[in-house]
Amino acid sequence: MKIKVHHGMCQGHARCYSLAPDIFQLDDSGYILPGDIAVPAGQETLAQRGARSCPERALEVAED
Repeated sequence: MKIKVHHGMCQGHARCYSLAPDIFQLDDSGYILPGDIAVPAGQETLAQRGARSCPERALEVAED
């Protein structure tokens, strides 16, 4: 599984990070870093919750 990041849509709410700080990395201003995220095995549920928590839909779950 991976998370596609639509970096330009991020508004810096950091909800994803608050749910899964080991998966979602933010810059110094609190915006998600650009680039797709490879989700480690066993972290899929947390990654899905973090992606769904984004009010701008800047994160998209993609199966491999």
